[in-house]
Amino acid sequence: MTGAFAEIATLLLACALAGALFVRLKQPALVAYIVVGIVAGPSVLQLVSAHDQVDLLAQVGVVVLLFVVGLKLDLHHVRHLGPVALATGLGQLSFTIVIGFGIVLALGRGWVEALYVAVALTFSSTIIIVKLLSDKRELDSLHGRIAVGFLIVQDLAVVVAMMAMSSLRGAEGAAQGALPWLQLAGSLAGRLAAAAVLMFVMMRWVLPPLVAAMARSQELLLVFGLAWGLALAALGEWAGFSKEAGAFLAGFSLASTPYREAISARLAGVRDFLLLFFFIDLGARLELAALGAEVVPALLLSAFVLVGNPLIVMAIMGWMGYRKRTGFLAGLTVAQISEFSIVFVAMGISLGHIGPSALGLTTLVGLVTITLSTYMILYSHPLYERLARWLGVFERRRPWREADPQAHGGHGAAPQVVVLGLGRYGARLALKLHQDGVRVLGVDFDPEVVETLRSRGLDLRFGDSQDADFLDSLPLARAAWIISTLPDLESNRHLLRDLAHRDLDGEVAVVARDDRLGAALKQVGAPVVMYPVRSAVDHVAEQIGRWLEGAGGQAPPALDAPSGGGLPGADGGAFSGQPPRPPH
Repeated sequence: MTGAFAEIATLLLACALAGALFVRLKQPALVAYIVVGIVAGPSVLQLVSAHDQVDLLAQVGVVVLLFVVGLKLDLHHVRHLGPVALATGLGQLSFTIVIGFGIVLALGRGWVEALYVAVALTFSSTIIIVKLLSDKRELDSLHGRIAVGFLIVQDLAVVVAMMAMSSLRGAEGAAQGALPWLQLAGSLAGRLAAAAVLMFVMMRWVLPPLVAAMARSQELLLVFGLAWGLALAALGEWAGFSKEAGAFLAGFSLASTPYREAISARLAGVRDFLLLFFFIDLGARLELAALGAEVVPALLLSAFVLVGNPLIVMAIMGWMGYRKRTGFLAGLTVAQISEFSIVFVAMGISLGHIGPSALGLTTLVGLVTITLSTYMILYSHPLYERLARWLGVFERRRPWREADPQAHGGHGAAPQVVVLGLGRYGARLALKLHQDGVRVLGVDFDPEVVETLRSRGLDLRFGDSQDADFLDSLPLARAAWIISTLPDLESNRHLLRDLAHRDLDGEVAVVARDDRLGAALKQVGAPVVMYPVRSAVDHVAEQIGRWLEGAGGQAPPALDAPSGGGLPGADGGAFSGQPPRPPH
């Protein structure tokens, strides 16, 4: 056992070092773990001998992963998915399965293996995509919300697929006629009904008081969560499903309790740690000689996932009335397969449905698509700029879902300030200026944001600030300030390039979250850079200092935001560049 302990410690150290390198390359850490497993496996260094211990930790990791997925699928969220997320998610799943099935069959694989691989090609990594969109501050954007919606549909689909395929346990005869399909369907329906009744009873009468009692101790709540997930995983396997399906149902049964967020937050680190062993074990079991035979099929399927999946999403969203830009940005999020894809195919091997070659093929596709799609999502805006001219086929003549709910009539006088981008900071800035009597025009390409802020009295235009033709329609020439709150460098670079060729009376300012982005904005030509975080900190520090100087035993006042008209930070270090001008 001493040898196994030292081996696991070595693997963890190798994963930490490789993970640091891959994160620096802006890649998900799971790619590093698979690479470590391949290098440490029998094909290279032959360092992995504690297969049983690593395999057990890997199984627990997969169970915890599915348990956390179930925790996040609250019935309230499922009921409010919306027609767009549902139609896009189901449409992408259907088209990818059908086309992928045909491609794998054409590669000479059997129909069962083709079905497994085709289903695996449909799933995208919720963890990776949400992190990338969050880092780019696009999680609350229109395409971000749509993407998260159909990722939930995919999460539901993967569990349904696991339950359906695990019902064929030991049913090789299903394809050979030994077990009639009608009898198989009846058996599955009976087990599903029993599981539904059990879950209803537990969720209605047993779990609420039990979880409330466990929640008196945070440590006990974590232990209970793990115990409940592992217990139902074992029960699910005994009932003829799979451990993964049982773990998902365990999480789903707790998703409607008020403690699901606490359990999920505490399990996140445990999940990531244990799932590391799944990817190490996966890499260690792959033989480079066998992988060599899968390179060409893997590249073909990777091209289908990287190009075909986004095109499918764009076609569906274009048909549903979205602009090509929204469809493109949302479509890029499905240009990969996920950890669920590998887990799903690995389950098929454990059930005896398919051979190890399918897992090698799926893993290679995962490595290629996750690596490339990460960069595609990170650089989605410049990628769209290069491809926009050819994407018109995916946009209706009138993209009605993103049409301005009201035609812009204007308020007569030209605006003094134009705010491009109405996220959290942009919307707050526009509303504050409006309240202070400044004539402000807000611009955003999210119709929901435009409608919400317009109801509060703002003068708004719906449109894309990166569209030169749209900028021509805006009253920019007489504005005292044009302020961009767009979140990424590339969008601002494109905007600044367009504005540089215009005859403007006022100043152009760009909002930066930090000094690093601010320096980059200055390099691409931003005349003025605004630092809202620095402004807020300086203001609060100044208020605290003034109170301490003349407190005299009085209670400290509320620390309000800067008051008065004009632009935030106009009196201090919130600007970098030329001093601000007063509004016209």
